[in-house]
Amino acid sequence: MPEDFLFEKDGPVTTITFNRPERRNCMNRQVMAELEDLLREVRNDRETRIMVMTGTGKAFSAGADMAAAKGISDPQERIRAFAANNGGGARMVGRCFDQITRLDCLTIAAVNGYAVGGGWALAAAFDFIVAVEEAEFWVPEVELGAAFTGGPALAMAARLGPWRAKEAMILCRHFKARELYDLGMVNRVVKPGDLMAAARTLADELMKLPRKAATRTKHFVDGIFIGPRLY
Repeated sequence: MPEDFLFEKDGPVTTITFNRPERRNCMNRQVMAELEDLLREVRNDRETRIMVMTGTGKAFSAGADMAAAKGISDPQERIRAFAANNGGGARMVGRCFDQITRLDCLTIAAVNGYAVGGGWALAAAFDFIVAVEEAEFWVPEVELGAAFTGGPALAMAARLGPWRAKEAMILCRHFKARELYDLGMVNRVVKPGDLMAAARTLADELMKLPRKAATRTKHFVDGIFIGPRLY
């Protein structure tokens, strides 16, 4: 059983939930290895038609685990510690991103709070994003001395457009869910208590569609906007 996730099946709908609320569902190598295992399980499960991912507590995922930089007061030392710790983690996020986009089931990110750095990158891999009004998205990597590149950055740039993408990735600007809805990166914005019901309603809509036709269309669109796989 995974330590850092809840894994639930309800017929054709599988839900994966980040379950590290005390760490705002931040990600380290162990967390990402668990997620890769769960994604392989979903990929091999022919019954699953919809995969939903969400988080417990106040965050969908706060991105990279900053434990390595905790307690370092000097800004430059903190940046170096983050960059050294983040290299392998960024590659693992990229691999999970790639696995999500390759799934033949349709996918929904139910963003319940902060989606930061790798957390936003993972959400960008999903076919649909449903978010609560209070959800906030940002990419702090450049401020912390790490480049933000790869498949996740491609997907975000495709949805945001080059100028907004640079605003998000270079200026590290924070975006609220409603603004991303207006920019076309979030599909639905709901009140916090309605999040999972809204995700389920969308799942029910998707399950009424012919499976093969929906899957082929999903991969066609991803091929245009994400391009070649980088992991």
